[in-house]
Amino acid sequence: MSSNRSSNTLVVPQANAALDQLKYEVAQELGIAIPQDGYYGNMTSRDTGSIGGSITRRLVQIAEQSLAGQFK
Repeated sequence: MSSNRSSNTLVVPQANAALDQLKYEVAQELGIAIPQDGYYGNMTSRDTGSIGGSITRRLVQIAEQSLAGQFK
């Protein structure tokens, strides 16, 4: 797994593993190889930005579906 050096704190700390899994799934879908050692310094900004943007779109989609199901 990767070491998270971000200063952001999760509202639900237990969600960290799920977010990491989502990151790996999105990278795989985009054809981007995640380094085994967890060091992202050799990745281009374009690749890491693609992963981040796709994760955000996926999380928004999940939230919208959850809210839509909540109000039915």
